[in-house]
Amino acid sequence: MIYKRFYFIIIIRVLLLVASVFLFAYLVTVAKHEVSSIILALMIAFQTYSLIVYVNRINLKLTQFFDSIRHSDFSTSFTDKKLGKSFEILSNSFNQVINEFKKNRAEKEEHFNYLQTVVQHINIGIICFASDGRVDMYNNAAKRLFKKNILRNVSDLHSVKKEFPEILIKLKAGDKALVKIFTDDELKQLSLYATEFRMRGEDYVLVAFHDIHAELEEKEIESWQKLIRVLTHEIMNSITPISSLASTVNEMLIDKSDEKPRLNELENDDLDSIDQALSTIKNRSQGLLNFVDIYRNLTRIPKPNFRYFQIKEAFDRAELLLKPKIEKLNIICDCKVYPEDLMLTADPDLLDQVIINLLLNSIDAVKKTENPKVSLIAFNNQHNRTTIEVADNGSGIKPDIVDKIFMPFFTSKKEGSGIGLSLSRQIMHLHKGSISVKSKQDEGTVFTLTF
Repeated sequence: MIYKRFYFIIIIRVLLLVASVFLFAYLVTVAKHEVSSIILALMIAFQTYSLIVYVNRINLKLTQFFDSIRHSDFSTSFTDKKLGKSFEILSNSFNQVINEFKKNRAEKEEHFNYLQTVVQHINIGIICFASDGRVDMYNNAAKRLFKKNILRNVSDLHSVKKEFPEILIKLKAGDKALVKIFTDDELKQLSLYATEFRMRGEDYVLVAFHDIHAELEEKEIESWQKLIRVLTHEIMNSITPISSLASTVNEMLIDKSDEKPRLNELENDDLDSIDQALSTIKNRSQGLLNFVDIYRNLTRIPKPNFRYFQIKEAFDRAELLLKPKIEKLNIICDCKVYPEDLMLTADPDLLDQVIINLLLNSIDAVKKTENPKVSLIAFNNQHNRTTIEVADNGSGIKPDIVDKIFMPFFTSKKEGSGIGLSLSRQIMHLHKGSISVKSKQDEGTVFTLTF
């Protein structure tokens, strides 16, 4: 039988140790050589220690291996080719693990450097801070935005805006905020978005900043231009015939051929014409007053009186109110709430106004549709937000006017003020919610209220 080198050496050392012990016993008991016995005793102790060290070499290697990992020292290598194949395999395994750690560490460093490069070069400001306000990281965009090269704590941002640090500390995951600041006498409107994460057993908040002042100005100008176009259109529609008719009446009543104006003699036909003209002027003036009154009401929506109630109650009220009109047009009205006792915190009166506006639009859309149908559905969406959908199978909305339907006074109907959808959007905004629309021509329209 062929013994491996390690086992052979162990056997030789043990045999030598046993022989030394027997020789020591002989020298002590029989030969009585004290000096030789002492020397041999020292040799036995050395042999025992050497054998223990030799056998414990595996433990030493394990200790060295784990110390290398603990201290991230991957420069160590293991070689034991002279001790047999088992030790050689163990050393190779150690070296492979060390190399994998080296590789993973290099990849992590490359990934970290990549992320650092991306974070530092994007135009959106980023600040990451702990729950106590201590700043862990902030990028170059944040430095340029706040004019601060060194930022150790969010409290240092009080010079940007006094309440700014408090706003940042209060932000939670998913929170959004809009903050106005002045830097170098320039107004900036920052859109803030926060997220939270945990690292090294500590909670951190990551806040992204983006100056949207230019975009808001552009949208504001665009909104004003749209509103001015609508107002101009409505006012001109009223003022033009009033001006024209006033001029006609003036010509019929006053003779300006002489230096001194005088009253014309009027016939019965002239009196009828003047009466019609004055009636038209009166009606158009009243229409203009009504338009201004509607505009004033649009800007005076009452503050919501929030209550906690079942959505089914709002659906029942709307269905009961519009039941005569629905039955007259033979419309199928389907109202469903999932679950049936789904609750909502809102102003029920304002919500009724929104639902009724949308239902009236749906009823108007299905007037000329075969098998007309409108539906009201309430449920919690995938983000656990309460959602109400008002749908119909009507003619749909033309693609070129979908983005205009929420504009004040815009309407595609022959009759209508054009404020219903604009009013609904403002009410949803007061509820911190949103209203959106999806429509396909000749297939139908779905308005979605999200709270």
